[in-house]
Amino acid sequence: MKLTEIIQPDSIVAPLGTNDRDEVIKNMIDLLIDTGAAPASIRDDLIERVLDRERKHSTGFGRGVAVPHVKHPDIEHITAAIGISSEGIDFNSLDKQPVYTVFLLLSPQSRPEEHLQAMEIIFKNLSKDTFRRSLRQAGGKVEIHQLLDDADNHRLGG
Repeated sequence: MKLTEIIQPDSIVAPLGTNDRDEVIKNMIDLLIDTGAAPASIRDDLIERVLDRERKHSTGFGRGVAVPHVKHPDIEHITAAIGISSEGIDFNSLDKQPVYTVFLLLSPQSRPEEHLQAMEIIFKNLSKDTFRRSLRQAGGKVEIHQLLDDADNHRLGG
């Protein structure tokens, strides 16, 4: 599995238009609905599931990154969106620092192994300082998608 297989250029928003965590999540889910990755009929359910998870345990794992995620029976294909914030978002992260990069992952409930595989590839890349820094400095959708391709093809340093 590659980042470019689960993240399409139209699923990238940079910069995010708000620094409110709940609004960021809603906007990113709307983006995935707009691109056809999720049906509009489950919008409210997706938002509630993601926000409920955030209330129980933050997906802000530190180093300026959060990876909110949800498995849902009406999602057919694993997909993700990326949002970049220049201001930082309070995600109640483990390190108590603001989040600048958000990966929002939607997975089919029936394929938990794909969900784990996607999480693994996302975290593997987000653990690299060069990748995180390059995402924050990227100029927009095209540059970010190229960065994902570079990461997929090991053209990016650690």
